[in-house]
Amino acid sequence: MDPVVHFEMPYRDRDRMAAFYSKAFGWTMQMLGAEMGNYAVATTAVSDAIPDGYRGVINGGFFERKDDWPDQYPSVVIAVKDVRAKMKEITAAGGEVLGEPMMIPGVGDYVSFRDTEGNRVSILQALPQGR
Repeated sequence: MDPVVHFEMPYRDRDRMAAFYSKAFGWTMQMLGAEMGNYAVATTAVSDAIPDGYRGVINGGFFERKDDWPDQYPSVVIAVKDVRAKMKEITAAGGEVLGEPMMIPGVGDYVSFRDTEGNRVSILQALPQGR
C-alpha cells in the first residue's frame, strides 16, 4: 500500500497565504526561491508534538498559481518505491502521467498524474535517508 505523504495547494499571493495558515493554524512556512518555482513548504506538525489520535499527520506545500498551468487545485502526494514503475502502473490502470519526473533537491523524484476521474495527484520517490 502506498501512503499519502504530502498535500499541495495553489496560491495567488504567497505572503498572504503564509500569513493566513500561520495565524489560523500555527503552521510554519519555508519559502523556496525562484529556482524551485517559489514553492512554500508547509510544516503542519512536528513528529514529537502530534496530538493523540492523529497518527499519520502529513505536511504539505503551496505552489504559485499560473494562468497557463492545468489542474491547479488542492491535491495529495503519494509515496512510491519506484516512480518510473509506478508511472507505468498508473497508465495501465487508466490514468494519465503529466510529463517526466523532476528531481526535488534533497527530497526525491516527483511527477503528477490525472486519475480516471480527472483529479490531479502526484507521486514521490523519496531519496534514501541520510542523503
